[in-house]
Amino acid sequence: MTSNHNHFVAPIDETPLLATDAVKNDQAPLSLWSDAWRKLRRRPLFIISALLIIALTVIALFPGLLSQVAPNDGCELANSEAGPTAGHPFGFTFQGCDIYSRVIHGTQASLSVGVLSVLCVLIIGVTFGALAGFYGGWLDIVLARLGDIFFALPLILGALVITQLPLFRENKSVWTVVLVISLLAWPQMARITRGAVIEVRNADFVTAARSLGVSRFGALIRHVLPNALAPIIVLATLELGVFIVAEATLSFLGIGLPEGVMSWGHDIAAAQSSIRTKPEIMLYPAAALSITVLSFIMLGDAVRDALDPKSRQR
Repeated sequence: MTSNHNHFVAPIDETPLLATDAVKNDQAPLSLWSDAWRKLRRRPLFIISALLIIALTVIALFPGLLSQVAPNDGCELANSEAGPTAGHPFGFTFQGCDIYSRVIHGTQASLSVGVLSVLCVLIIGVTFGALAGFYGGWLDIVLARLGDIFFALPLILGALVITQLPLFRENKSVWTVVLVISLLAWPQMARITRGAVIEVRNADFVTAARSLGVSRFGALIRHVLPNALAPIIVLATLELGVFIVAEATLSFLGIGLPEGVMSWGHDIAAAQSSIRTKPEIMLYPAAALSITVLSFIMLGDAVRDALDPKSRQR
């Protein structure tokens, strides 16, 4: 008894296995940062936010390029709530000051407070979080309980209390606002850093470094922290916008920057009297604040997605 067996097997020349399974050995594998940068360059969200932040930085550093009028000079009551004119595209405030000039010069204070606050929070939070996460033990317990004390205070509510102390109330400045924000905001950064350090500290490359004679502190600085930076950078980017809003809120309430320093919060507060008759007086500084905060939030979202290990394609 014979049977016909049909073998549906493609010829060898039609299945180039060598070409299919070939691996390019001449290309180095992408690191986390190289892969993240490759993803960021392709994201419109990152490009738009980066361009906005670059523009805001240029305005903050060189306000005279866009406005030749000093924000507090030339304020005449005769121009109170007047509409746009030549050289004054946004019109005038209730006090007769140029709105456009005040919006441009207000960028400097907002970005300064945001950047300086983030730097201070990074120094405090990363230091405490790294030490607590890497060494553990009683140091972790003490720093954790210290962080809980500050973490229990809401940022704005705590700032309202601290800024009423004589030392802060009598010495209003950019650095005063930065100090208050940093004092209340570092626990979040410390917690994120602690978690990232705990995740990395028992990795094989850390154990190998210790076996080669690297001290514990040296392993923390040279091997653990560089590999725990991704969540820290994401949080720092997002908190920039939060701190800018905090400064504007404190200035709006009259306990932030002094009156002599340009702030969008001051202008929004001053525009309350004109909200019914001239709402655009409040619209311009509020729009500048919103665009600035939105830019940093978009940048933080883009960076978070790019550095997310779950989204990386192997």
